[in-house]
Amino acid sequence: MIQFNNVMKFYRTKGRVKIVLNHVSTAFETGSSYGLFGVNGAGKSTLLRLAAGTELPNSGRVIRTSRVSWPLGFSGGFHPEMSGRDNMKFVARAYGADLREVSNFVEDFSELGDYLDAPVGTYSTGMGMRLAYALSMAIEFECYLIDETIAVGDARFQRRCEDAFNQRRKTADLIMASHSIETIRSYCSRAAVLVDGNLLMFNAVDDGIEVYNRLNR
Repeated sequence: MIQFNNVMKFYRTKGRVKIVLNHVSTAFETGSSYGLFGVNGAGKSTLLRLAAGTELPNSGRVIRTSRVSWPLGFSGGFHPEMSGRDNMKFVARAYGADLREVSNFVEDFSELGDYLDAPVGTYSTGMGMRLAYALSMAIEFECYLIDETIAVGDARFQRRCEDAFNQRRKTADLIMASHSIETIRSYCSRAAVLVDGNLLMFNAVDDGIEVYNRLNR
């Protein structure tokens, strides 16, 4: 379960305050997969980073009682001066994963070859996402966070991503942010709609879709 207790999250930009979560208290329950809806700029990516712990709230607490991934494909947490391999080892140790198993999986899946021993700061965006995706699939999480896409790279690599993701989701929950209603329907059983700093929770995906469609009229 991921629980938000009176969470406040805002940004100050150019003298203005953008509120993403306005003292929100709710829970993403274990055993359910959630589709996260919201208009552009509502703060869906920020909410996922809060759920992952890669970003902190201004006030309140986010409590995780299960092993939660970082947003799929998110490579912003890598140290740019460390090699891909050293970043991989650090993450594997942090999550208590078997280093040899993780290393073998990432080497095979990422297809980065010798670039694994190069500093991540020299990677292209696509290379960084390959490393991040491979690493997120190498470690078994109980809840995966997906920000818009379940696959990266060219068509062949995307198929590998989708196959690996479908295998993982057999035993894991999801929180998926997407503008694609059909994708949410395919993967999720419940819905959440982020609007004006509030997070509206729905036990049925179609109820969330109805509210989201009204916001987009």
